Amino acid sequence: MLIRVGDDRTSHIDLVLAGLLSSIAGALNAVGFLIAGSFTANMTGNISALADHVANGAFMIALSFGGLVIAFICGATLAAITIQAGERHGVRTIYALAITAEAFIVLALGIALARSAGNTHETLFVIALSFVMGLQNAVTTMISRARVRTTHVSGMATDIGIEMAALFGGQKMKQDALPKLKLHSLTLICFTLGGVCGALIFGFVGFWLFVIAACMLLFMSLPEVLRARRG
Repeated sequence: MLIRVGDDRTSHIDLVLAGLLSSIAGALNAVGFLIAGSFTANMTGNISALADHVANGAFMIALSFGGLVIAFICGATLAAITIQAGERHGVRTIYALAITAEAFIVLALGIALARSAGNTHETLFVIALSFVMGLQNAVTTMISRARVRTTHVSGMATDIGIEMAALFGGQKMKQDALPKLKLHSLTLICFTLGGVCGALIFGFVGFWLFVIAACMLLFMSLPEVLRARRG
């Protein structure tokens, strides 16, 4: 799931990757809103909020939303640089290692929040979480050659509309659209369910949700690292 790249990947592998990672992204995005009132995976909304606050003269608040966008871009940039370097040096496990790094960042955030009893600066928390979302989205985009995007909800909703329209076209258009429709619909559904479950679980276990999310990421990535090294 985190070893094969691009055309070497099957549609089933992409579906599993999209389902798992979009669920985690949805959960973290929902918890970010519950803790700090900001969506860490929604860059369209954050840029809109930035523009609105600038127009109203609330420049400091606008700056915080700008920080979320910059953090998301930095996470994606760092992931891309690391992956490109790994691919140049033939590191087959580079994508799995990137998800492992995400797991440890999420775990560190959970520990920091738990130790501070929820008094951690909210802006710093959501900026760090936006960094994580950018990292994850870059990993899934690069490994699937842009077929899988786990936080790009607006784009997925648009793609679903285009693919549904293609179902009314010729047979070739239907054949091309159906796998994409299945993938994007699953991603959108899992992101939504992840958000619902994340909010509910956070209400019961609090910051242990981050430990659960980190364990899920490690469960995905570490077996892939070991399998690739054995191979």
